[in-house]
Amino acid sequence: MKSQKVIVGTRGSKLALTQSGQVIKLLEHLHPNRDFEFKIIKTSGDKGNITEVGAFVREIEHELLNKEIDIAIHSLKDLPSDSPEGLIFGAIPERVDVREALIAQTGVTFDTLPKGAKIGTGSLRRTAQLKQLRPDLQFVHIQGNVDTRIGKVDKGEVDAIILAHAGLHRMDLSKRVNQLFKIEEILPAVGQGALAIQIRDHDETILNIVKGIDHLPTRKAVEAERQYLKIIGGGCKLPYAAYATVKDDLITIKGVLSDESGNNLVRGEITGSIDEHLQLATNLVSILRKSLQS
Repeated sequence: MKSQKVIVGTRGSKLALTQSGQVIKLLEHLHPNRDFEFKIIKTSGDKGNITEVGAFVREIEHELLNKEIDIAIHSLKDLPSDSPEGLIFGAIPERVDVREALIAQTGVTFDTLPKGAKIGTGSLRRTAQLKQLRPDLQFVHIQGNVDTRIGKVDKGEVDAIILAHAGLHRMDLSKRVNQLFKIEEILPAVGQGALAIQIRDHDETILNIVKGIDHLPTRKAVEAERQYLKIIGGGCKLPYAAYATVKDDLITIKGVLSDESGNNLVRGEITGSIDEHLQLATNLVSILRKSLQS
């Protein structure tokens, strides 16, 4: 007999539903007697208001605070650096591939794109880093869901697009990838490849349901990355990136920071005790800022 229903809030995009479904499968495996039910919530980001901070999460968080849902599942990189009071991350599952993917016509790689080719991306972070590799290319702003962006390549509107491989992998679209970039070429967005299972603080029942899929190394890594974002400024329009990895008791944080033009870009990294991950992230921002100003 199924126990009380657990309402799971998610966006209605194909990617959001796919990754939320994967999380629910993990939870159902741990709690076979629980009944999980999706509630699709349309956010301001889904309506086209993508410039506001938290555009893809605010409406979902509002329903969670109002107890209209019990769990919210987000792409962690969509979340601002500060969570609303009363909400916590009940679990952060193990992250998947953080690398960036190039999608273009068959056989084309980044190096073989012709001079002046149009690269579609909505990310200042990607553009700033790719300019260092191929300043001869044109970078054009595009937006929309994964299928819409891939369609722009298929229709010849752009010569290539850059997307996070994590989403393509989750949607079984890795076969469309022409090339995966190295971390040293394009540092990923804060939280890229990770999901956040958000719950109400002090909701012990729900915490006990989700905590079994928490992955501590991923949690520590994304906490460091989000601290990096917080110190830079959650609504910062400068191109920036951070990626942390954990090995045993050590954490290494790599960072990128650029000026508004995206032409002056600095990189750095810092390693230290995992217990000092937040301070290390703060220190890295300070190092990069000084380097950018020198």
